[in-house]
Amino acid sequence: MVKVCVTGIGLISALGGSLEDSWQNLLAGKSGISLHQPFPELKPLPLGLISQQPSELAMLTEMVVNYALQDAGLVSHAADCAVVIGSSRSYQASWEKLARLMYEDAENFPVSDFGNWLDILPHINAIAAARQIGASGIVLAPMAACATGIWSIAQAALLIQTGQCQRAIAGAVEAPITPLTLAGFQQMGALAKTGAYPFDLHREGLVLGEGAAVFVLESAELAKQRQAKVYGEILGFGLTNDAYHSNSPEPEGKSAIAAIKQCLERSCLTPNDIDYIHAHGTATQLNDQMESMVIQRLFPQGVAISSTKGSTGHTLGASGALGVAFSLMALKHQILPPCVGLQQPEFDLNIVTAARLSKIRQVLCLSFGFGGQNAAIAVAKSA
Repeated sequence: MVKVCVTGIGLISALGGSLEDSWQNLLAGKSGISLHQPFPELKPLPLGLISQQPSELAMLTEMVVNYALQDAGLVSHAADCAVVIGSSRSYQASWEKLARLMYEDAENFPVSDFGNWLDILPHINAIAAARQIGASGIVLAPMAACATGIWSIAQAALLIQTGQCQRAIAGAVEAPITPLTLAGFQQMGALAKTGAYPFDLHREGLVLGEGAAVFVLESAELAKQRQAKVYGEILGFGLTNDAYHSNSPEPEGKSAIAAIKQCLERSCLTPNDIDYIHAHGTATQLNDQMESMVIQRLFPQGVAISSTKGSTGHTLGASGALGVAFSLMALKHQILPPCVGLQQPEFDLNIVTAARLSKIRQVLCLSFGFGGQNAAIAVAKSA
């Protein structure tokens, strides 16, 4: 199989407007979560907003793609690459605004106010990114709930591994702060009241956040040819589904375990080879409980673990992509990032509570999404 390297990272989160800012703030134990009331009809809630008002998907995507290309030392046009950019919500904010306009004045709502509705179909964001950089290769727009980010990176890596392209722009973007999303999660009783505390005995639920992480993936041969800096190598991935429930994980974690085992097998690794696990860690009761059980069952007790959602909020479809970015930074700097927000652990795990130096060679990043979408990806320092 062709080796797949990461040569560029673009990241924007509530923690900071760039990869370096977000990483430094994460290491310092800071959180981008604070109390906001973006919609007057809804009560104030803790949110991970990038600025004072909810971001627009298209603008967020354009910025993060540019950051990734610049970081990889590529010009703004990349005609010869594939584009795999996913989002679990896509243009939902635009559809909600449109629905509100129609509802407020249904009889007099002019057809012209629809604008070009084709520009807000779910897959158009990936196509717009391809147009932005002049990429005329394969374009994919995965939607796999909170596992979207890892799904996107996995699909892009597979395109390179199978020789369909030598370079891909891959990742996920999420601008999920909309009235319907907030009201829906609130109705489920899934939202926290004060903040996100992954794996904590007193965790309250998830905190929604905005974010984007996009990567430049290249074959090792192409990266070497152009003497590109390399963050790490994508070793393998595992993707499964519970086929169990619309929003609850399968209690025994059988499909989650299967995804991790798939990933390790394809990566030619054993559980003992993993130095750090970037956990999904949503701070909800069910996810943290299931994920802890799975980790305890599969991995040695000493493996270092953290979730970064206490810092960024839960960026839904983008969360796995952010996790991969932080995992690659951990490899680059040989620093374990902390599980911000954790005060009193409920589970018997080696959770990192403060950033510390550590020898890190192989990292596993996990995502578990609604509908039982399970994703695991392994990244390593390049040889």
